[in-house]
Amino acid sequence: MPEQQQTPPGTTGEMDPAPDHGEQSYRGSGRLQDKVAVITGGDSGIGRAVAIAYAREGADVVISYLKEDEDAAETASWVEKAGRRVLTIAGDVAEPAHCRDIIARTVEEFGRVDILVSNAAFQMSRDSLADIPDEEWDRTLATNLSAFFHLAKAAVPHMPRGGSIIGTSSINSDTPPPALLPYSATKAGIANMTAAMAQMLASKGIRANSVAPGPIWTPLIPSTMPPEQVTAFGQDVPMGRPGQPAELAAPFVMLASDEASYISGARIPVTGGKPVL
Repeated sequence: MPEQQQTPPGTTGEMDPAPDHGEQSYRGSGRLQDKVAVITGGDSGIGRAVAIAYAREGADVVISYLKEDEDAAETASWVEKAGRRVLTIAGDVAEPAHCRDIIARTVEEFGRVDILVSNAAFQMSRDSLADIPDEEWDRTLATNLSAFFHLAKAAVPHMPRGGSIIGTSSINSDTPPPALLPYSATKAGIANMTAAMAQMLASKGIRANSVAPGPIWTPLIPSTMPPEQVTAFGQDVPMGRPGQPAELAAPFVMLASDEASYISGARIPVTGGKPVL
């Protein structure tokens, strides 16, 4: 990767090279026909790849995003090109009231929530504890972890049997790099929360799982890492390269589909060969 730097949260259009979200490659087969999916962080990166795949599998999609209007509009256009309905909702999932509003607006528009993907995330690279501002710690936990709780709590009453909750965890939940301490803690928390929710919600027929990506080329990387780290991003995994968002679509589709009816409490690694234990 060439050296590059963006202001958080970053935008897709400024990335070099442009990431692949499956725009030209993903082919659906009706695996999510007429389901309703809520995807936070759905404007770009992994969220965009999931939104495109879900739409092409037959789902209507709600795209929650912070303030990246151009990215969100681009993702929404791909959902509409797939012939599905889309609702975009801007706002900060670090605010519990906004999490509840996302679900309320989804239910108002579509009547229910079949799939919840809690994917929005924040990170910042810091070399020492002293370098981590208190407000940055609070923001990271609120965006990555607490939002997952508030979204799930609001969504479950509107989820039918067969509903699916998916959290985006990380390889960092298992092997945390010291420079991403707050982020890694939240990703371990997401894996733990999904395991607990899987047991808590089984009697309701609702499944909960997480996906643990390795290094994936998204706007989060050039906007939160020093330029010299961006150039080496992804070279430390066995495959020797970062993954593309499109390479995450398959496990998110599988976990959301009825084909995964007996899969709950799982953490699916997509890490370029680096084990997640």
